[in-house]
Amino acid sequence: MKTLRYRDETTGEPQLAILVKDTVYNVTRQVPHWTEPVQMWYALRALGIPFEDAAARLCTGEGISFHELDEAGHLLPPVVAREVWAAGVTYERSREARNAETKISDSVYDRVYAAERPELFFKATADRVVPPGNPLGLRSDSSWMVPEPELSVVISATGDIIGWTVGNDLSSRDIEGENPLYLPQAKVFSRSCSFGPVLLWHTPSTTPADWTVSLEIHREGQLAFSGSVPFRQFRRRVDELVDFLCRDNPVPDGTVLMTGTGIVPPDDFTLTPGDRVDICIDAIGTLVNPIAAPMAL
Repeated sequence: MKTLRYRDETTGEPQLAILVKDTVYNVTRQVPHWTEPVQMWYALRALGIPFEDAAARLCTGEGISFHELDEAGHLLPPVVAREVWAAGVTYERSREARNAETKISDSVYDRVYAAERPELFFKATADRVVPPGNPLGLRSDSSWMVPEPELSVVISATGDIIGWTVGNDLSSRDIEGENPLYLPQAKVFSRSCSFGPVLLWHTPSTTPADWTVSLEIHREGQLAFSGSVPFRQFRRRVDELVDFLCRDNPVPDGTVLMTGTGIVPPDDFTLTPGDRVDICIDAIGTLVNPIAAPMAL
């Protein structure tokens, strides 16, 4: 089952909906207090109703077009994530890129890659998350910026996996490479995080190892860069990352954890205003964000 959130054109209120192919079925109009998926997830688990059975009951009446919602700019992040976290150096390509950019020591990222403890860092709060289709912003004091396409997991406060979405961890490689202690500045800045467009609900039959993450960067109507990586190249286990994130660190329901990237553009590539970044995981969907100039001070 896939759910999404969007803003009602008339009332402006957030709506929770189920997506079936290109048709969106409003859930909030049937259950008014379900305005985001975590509420619905808890309720269905408590009632013992399988997700697909719930979808069959709720997908009634006339739906609306997902494409039209997207084109109108009404999509919201598919979950209200009070906290967004991210993992690093979880693919071989990420380790190579980190070692290439760093000016300190080639060994620091090798040690992280092989260590039992993963690299985890804070990325964003809910009000900093850019909705699907909206522009991400470049950092004013960086000259080397790239998107980081990442499979992202949504978890409950107890660490249960609620579902999966597509994430873009916009990053400054020159700031990150200058000193590992600058990582928060390389990762956390205005309009640096987006995820969506939908949430794929987790079930025992969900198989992320079969998925592929792909990235396309379009510039002036041309494809400027593309790449893909099968998730089976992921160095860690998702449950391992979740376990470390939750150790001595209470997280709220709906927390999003980006699991790291295995796609890195070449060292001579940097994003420029006007670019468009498309990140696709076929089982979930495609997250699209244009790139804007830094915000004026």
